[in-house]
Amino acid sequence: MKLIVFGANGALGRRLVMECLERGLEVTAAVRDISRFEGVAREVKVVAADATNPDAVAAVAAGHDEALSAVTQHSHPEVLVAVAQSLLDGLSAAGVARLVVAGGAGSLYVSDGVRLMDTPDFHDDWKPEAQAQADALDTYRAAETDVDWSYVSPGALLEPGERTGEYRVGDDHLLTSDDGHSRISMEDFAIAMIDEVENDAHPRSRFTAAY
Repeated sequence: MKLIVFGANGALGRRLVMECLERGLEVTAAVRDISRFEGVAREVKVVAADATNPDAVAAVAAGHDEALSAVTQHSHPEVLVAVAQSLLDGLSAAGVARLVVAGGAGSLYVSDGVRLMDTPDFHDDWKPEAQAQADALDTYRAAETDVDWSYVSPGALLEPGERTGEYRVGDDHLLTSDDGHSRISMEDFAIAMIDEVENDAHPRSRFTAAY
């Protein structure tokens, strides 16, 4: 299987690339600036692409079986909506029929009708990105596309950590452990995303992966 990872220069994107290599998958890293992508195995092909440009997406994605996105934009999160549409349009033009997207946790529900991002303890600084991720999810859900997408939300806390190979899967509701925490390491979240690529268990839907 030949995969392309958009946003491969980020913390999660790099772990997705390494997880692909761990499984013996052929992988291309798509980044905005090739000069900033270093320290990854030499068998990884690296290409430059602007994920907001569907023509650029199509050009680098052609010939791949499936795509993953770990694109983030903390300073201008509203661009994530444009990225969502661009990926769908570009992958469709390139004949890539499957996309697995790393999304946000803010739009997950903690109770009936109440999203995590709407709770009193959700930090104001996090809200613009959480809203942008929610809007991107709406873009995927509303799109008329031949690309089978899956949007994967992590637990409330996603950070570098241990690769345990363990995680649970849920639907639109936040998963919490017995101690009340909601988290997953980037290493295990990468596993969950590549598992989705290989198993195609949640086409055209959002699910969550956490401990």
